[in-house]
Amino acid sequence: MLFAALTWQVADHGPLRTLDERLGRALAAAGDIPSGLAEFFADLGNTVVALPVLLVVMVWTGWRERQRWQRGKRWEREREGEQGGADATDGPAPVRWWLPPLAAGLALAAVPALVVPLKLWLARPGPPQMGGGAHDGFYPSGHGATAAVAYGVAALLLTRGRSRSRMQMRVQMRLLMVMRIDSDSDSDSDSDSDSDVNARRGAPAAAVALPLAVALLNVGVGIGLARRGYHWPLDVLGSWCLAGVLLAVWCAVCDRWAGGGGRAARHGACDGAGPGRT
Repeated sequence: MLFAALTWQVADHGPLRTLDERLGRALAAAGDIPSGLAEFFADLGNTVVALPVLLVVMVWTGWRERQRWQRGKRWEREREGEQGGADATDGPAPVRWWLPPLAAGLALAAVPALVVPLKLWLARPGPPQMGGGAHDGFYPSGHGATAAVAYGVAALLLTRGRSRSRMQMRVQMRLLMVMRIDSDSDSDSDSDSDSDVNARRGAPAAAVALPLAVALLNVGVGIGLARRGYHWPLDVLGSWCLAGVLLAVWCAVCDRWAGGGGRAARHGACDGAGPGRT
């Protein structure tokens, strides 16, 4: 809805577009923001910079998820062997460890597919500093959308891996406690519980710090683009709206089809809270 309202104002030369151009001229003339710093942040929205960052995160998280998937398969086989194959028909749901990194790359590839037609359709002229450019068409900002999607989905890949790792650790520890319930002493149970708590310590801070850092980085990119006169502020805001849609689609696809929880994990969590814990 916000993107539709912004696009309407830009296309119809509405009052918001007039205010936007005044703000853009003021930002471009602002001496409080060093031009070198603004250029640095503006360059972070360049595909030459953002794409390698995302590729590194994609490769690393894909490798990490594949290793975790292989450990999970070994865990399931050992558990089935100890229980005589009783749970062989109730194995985990399929884990598509490759889907989140692949979807991240497709999300970034979708940026020019969405931005370029909108630029050609609206043909909004750029700021005065871009008056000598070879074309009109500055809404939405390609640099703004590239930075928001690339760094945003990279942060989501990293935080998703941390969340899944904590979930699997809790499930496995609960299963271990249930399988050893006849021989466990109270001190052993306390030790396992302490390990679980320690594994989760500091996780909320990391889950907040990374998205906050990415948000601040994108604000810096937006200010840099406006300060250097490469885009109007509304161009950047519109690109953030598009990026938000792409990131939401990425989350929905991964939650729906990547798997990872599985029936075994759900049963393990239920077993850990069962009578054996009394």
